[in-house]
Amino acid sequence: MLVVGLTGNIGSGKSSVARFLKEMGARVIDTDQVARDVVAPGTPALNQIIKHFGTGILNADGTLDRPKMARIVFNDPEALKRLNSIVHPAIRAEILKDIADYKTKRDAPLLVIEAPLLIETGMNNIVDQVWLVTVDAKTQIQRVMKRDNATAEQVTRRLAAQMPQEDKLPYAHRVIDNSGTPGETLQQLQQIWSDTIDRPQAQAE
Repeated sequence: MLVVGLTGNIGSGKSSVARFLKEMGARVIDTDQVARDVVAPGTPALNQIIKHFGTGILNADGTLDRPKMARIVFNDPEALKRLNSIVHPAIRAEILKDIADYKTKRDAPLLVIEAPLLIETGMNNIVDQVWLVTVDAKTQIQRVMKRDNATAEQVTRRLAAQMPQEDKLPYAHRVIDNSGTPGETLQQLQQIWSDTIDRPQAQAE
């Protein structure tokens, strides 16, 4: 039983790696989905957001207008800080519940928490290992341009706003280079799975 925080910058292919790990038998939690769940109508987090930012950030059905919220905080560091101070603790609390549930049920050899901001939010402190998905700069920019229909300049600006990939390396117990083909990435994951999951269990038996 192992709790792994899976992270990487935009365009690194974290979601593809998470999907491979799920197919291999891991239980996977997507913190992007958790982030949506904790601001659902009626949640304490959404009520706090409304209190701070007003009802103008809601859609007609009472859900959070995420694109509008993003526009508000994009050029306002104080607003972003305020939003993060509401949302990040709520996400962390849910993840801690999921970890506790996993440790009780023991229904998979590996729990993977897919979190783009794992290190930035300090969630690396609540997992056993950090697995970092890396990618070369050229491939990264091309992937995000294609995925988001964005220009190279827009992608470069988004990358500049993130914690650099090389700054995350010291935190990583495992590094998965996802610059190549899906087959090459899968091969790395199979080796990591063998080293991390299969061998320790074999020794324990």
